Parts: sequence; structure tokens; C-alpha cells
Amino acid sequence: MRRWLDGLYSASAWVAGLSMIGVLAMVLLTIVSRLFGFHAPGSDAYAGYAMAGAGFMALASTLKAGEHIRVTLLLGALKGGAHKALEVACLVIATLLSGFLAFYSARLVWQSWEIDDISVGIDATPLWIPQIFMALGTLVFFIAFCDELVLELRGQRKPRDIEDAHHE
Repeated sequence: MRRWLDGLYSASAWVAGLSMIGVLAMVLLTIVSRLFGFHAPGSDAYAGYAMAGAGFMALASTLKAGEHIRVTLLLGALKGGAHKALEVACLVIATLLSGFLAFYSARLVWQSWEIDDISVGIDATPLWIPQIFMALGTLVFFIAFCDELVLELRGQRKPRDIEDAHHE
């Protein structure tokens, strides 16, 4: 199971990276189109879709790498059981919030698909297509928080910073 989860986080990070390359490609296309006098309709919108996809698809791998911003002032002051209890409480809250985010992101994709919602720009893209990256990214983010919570409860979660390491 660990290999599968790590593979999922890695795949999500790769999709985020490819999305960033998509942003670069769209920006370069816009620049080249202006230099050579041709029109590239929708390139701004697609750059935006790719940027959003990159952000959402990178959430889980960033969490698993310990790179999300954490406010450790209170955690750093606690030791032993109090530290663990607060860590578990924070992970439970984050898991619930990320679950709601994933649910409502998926619901948005479904509603956009159901009503055939399209972008208002010249590209007229069916919105469920770029929105699916948000839904997938938040789903993988939710899975990553579930993973972190289970690891914490089992005492297998690795410390993310010096303050956490002092409380092990």
C-alpha cells in the first residue's frame, strides 16, 4: 500500500510539473504569436487552466514532502502527549476540510458536465475539463491527509522540522 500511495503522490507531482510546462508553452505561444502577427485564441485561458492544474496537482506531494507552511509556535511549546494530541487534532481537522474540498470540487466538475458549462472566452472550453485537475488534485490531497493521520496515530509519521524532532 505504501508503494501505491507514494506512486500516487509522485504521479500527481509529475502532472503538476507537466502543467507548469503547459503554462510555459502557452505563454511562449502568446509571445511568438505577437511577434509573428498571428492570433492564438484562448492561449491565455489555457495558461490559466494549466496554472490552476499545477497548483492543485502539487498539493499532495508538497504535503508529503513537509513543505506546506505550518505554524509551529504552539506545537513547539508542547511536549509528549499534549503535542501528539494537538498534532492529531490538527490532522483530523485538515483531513475533514480537505475531504470537503475534494467532495465539492468533484461536485463542481459533475455540475459543469451536466449543464454543459463552457468558458466565456473565445476558446469556449467545456469547463469540466480544466476543473477535473482541481478535483483530482484535491482528492489526492485528501488521501495524503488521511495517510498522514494514520501514520501519526500509528506513531510512524516522520518529524517535519526541528521542533517536531525534539518532541519524538
